[in-house]
Amino acid sequence: MCKVLIIGAGGVGTVATYKVAANPVFTDVMLASRTKSKCDDIAKAIGGDRVKTAQVDADSVEELCALMNSYKPDICVNVALPYQDLTIMEACLQCGVNYLDTANYEPKDEAHFEYSWQWAYRERFEKAGLTAILGCGFDPGVSAIFVAHAAKHHFDEIHYLDIVDCNAGNHGMAFATNFNPEINIREVTQNGKYWEDGKWIVTKPHEIHQPLTYPGIGERESYLIYHEELESLVINFPTIKRARFWMTFGQEYLTHLRVIQNIGMARIDPIMYNGVEIVPIQFLKAVLPDPKSLGANYTGQTSIGCRIRGIKNGEEHTYYIYNNCDHEAAFKETGTQAVSYTTGVPAALGAAMFAKGYWRKPGVHNVEEFDPDPFLAELGEQGLPWVELHDINLEL
Repeated sequence: MCKVLIIGAGGVGTVATYKVAANPVFTDVMLASRTKSKCDDIAKAIGGDRVKTAQVDADSVEELCALMNSYKPDICVNVALPYQDLTIMEACLQCGVNYLDTANYEPKDEAHFEYSWQWAYRERFEKAGLTAILGCGFDPGVSAIFVAHAAKHHFDEIHYLDIVDCNAGNHGMAFATNFNPEINIREVTQNGKYWEDGKWIVTKPHEIHQPLTYPGIGERESYLIYHEELESLVINFPTIKRARFWMTFGQEYLTHLRVIQNIGMARIDPIMYNGVEIVPIQFLKAVLPDPKSLGANYTGQTSIGCRIRGIKNGEEHTYYIYNNCDHEAAFKETGTQAVSYTTGVPAALGAAMFAKGYWRKPGVHNVEEFDPDPFLAELGEQGLPWVELHDINLEL
């Protein structure tokens, strides 16, 4: 049995809290964020007195420690902002709490993300006898667990990996992002990067693209971007010769994105406006629709999976493992859209893997370092069923 503290009350935090609250392996559930009223609204929607709430500034190790020392959780599920990963990890170390997140650390003053900052905590977590589970959303998260499953059951060597992420939903807005606008825009406007023949190859943003066919959706133009799970996967599966990540974008979205960049609204450095210092992208976040609000009118599906080519028993095989998630079904269950749902469900399930003893290993670990079988055995029951296709045309 396990006490859990969830930090972050956005769309992903909402889904994670719904799923954690419904799982009897957790004896106590607390949801905390900078704005307690958001936590209270989620707790009220879930009903009963299952979810306790609290206010905490996740940028403050002191505040985090005060909350952890008072509540004494076994594990902290971090679904706050990537900027806050290190302060939450530091608080967990100081308070003897295990840790799980869905996205790797990103410094606030630089649009750049990599695992090195969090991997630097490995020895401290190991010495403390604490487990830190990194990247337990969908991508990163389930995408890497899919690769671990393929390596365990279907391949002796994985040679080519393409992670493909399609959102074919329609929310009816002229422009909106499916998760935190500041993080989303910083992520998709960076240079592309992929792994090939033992080195990273950098491309211009959205330079490489091609149409791919997604199950139940059809053909969508897909763009090569960099995504963090590639960094750990090529280390943990060293037979990989090439690893890439593809994401779909509509032309209207890309046009808005280009205009936002051209007029300076994607800037992350402070400027002075009427004597007040503001960061343009943070101002833009304030005027764009809240991703959590999109669910009510969202239709269509997401489709995320891994297309893999490699060797089994001396013969080459192809393999495609994926999940499709329906926006309307996600909203009906949790009041959120499918992008939040596909991230929040794995976060809650990863915490359950820790609580049940399947994923416990002192140190800092990416999800593919754990046994994928117990996680995937429950993933469908939690709302994200997965499909396997063997020896098909991967299009890549």
